[in-house]
Amino acid sequence: MTFLFDIGRVLLDFDFESSLSRLLPPDCADPHERLSRLLERKDEFESGAIDPDEYVNWALGVLGSSATPDEFRHAWQRIFKPNQAMWENVRNLSASGHRLILFSNTNAIHCPWLFGEYPEFSLFHEAVLSFEAGAIKPHPPIYQHALDKHALVPRETLYIDDLRDNIATGVEFGFHCHQYQLRDHAAFENWLSSFPI
Repeated sequence: MTFLFDIGRVLLDFDFESSLSRLLPPDCADPHERLSRLLERKDEFESGAIDPDEYVNWALGVLGSSATPDEFRHAWQRIFKPNQAMWENVRNLSASGHRLILFSNTNAIHCPWLFGEYPEFSLFHEAVLSFEAGAIKPHPPIYQHALDKHALVPRETLYIDDLRDNIATGVEFGFHCHQYQLRDHAAFENWLSSFPI
């Protein structure tokens, strides 16, 4: 079987606000609003339409921060925490010889840094990353890209993602899909047990 794994809130939990809030000016009156504004260009950034340096400089301006670009990158990268329950599944699936593919909306600051920071990503020998593919989930082009690039057979492909819209497109492409919830890993285990793997 082939498994498509999202990264955020599946393999790794994340918290932008705690890390990036340290970059805000001490007298900032609207911290939540400023941090929320960073999402305005998130899709452009994750589809590779914005150069990382351009995004960093724009984000520092939005935050009103005196931090350096390197300090921003450091904070942007250190938002993650491994979901150990899911990584146990990944290790077992890899040991059983299943094909594991990353399928994630991500950006050029997080990758390849993530792969060096968390060596277990080496269990995934293939990846479809939005900033490289030039498209993002839940839009069909990135799913078609995954199908074409990796010669996927939808009925033999299990797709795990935390977002409903992403899963809905996966269903349209014929994948076996599970909408993952960090607080209900048991539901994933039950779903996985229904397949002859």
